[in-house]
Amino acid sequence: MNFGQAIEALKNGQQVARKGWNGKGIFIELQVPDTHSKMTHPYIYIDTTGLQTDNANAPKSRVPWLASQTDMLSEDWEVVE
Repeated sequence: MNFGQAIEALKNGQQVARKGWNGKGIFIELQVPDTHSKMTHPYIYIDTTGLQTDNANAPKSRVPWLASQTDMLSEDWEVVE
């Protein structure tokens, strides 16, 4: 699927990832603020806590995410089950 379809999947509460990303277990998700959140608008974050890698120094965290031009123009997006 393309980036627009990936955004729609995020808005529907699904997690998405690119087949072309380096490493398995990485996905992005839309966070919608609630009454306990410091953020006031929805934002997308990348989750690498499930990253499968032999690199012990690879970051395993959740941080805000911005799409690159390559990400926006790619057709290899998929819903993470």
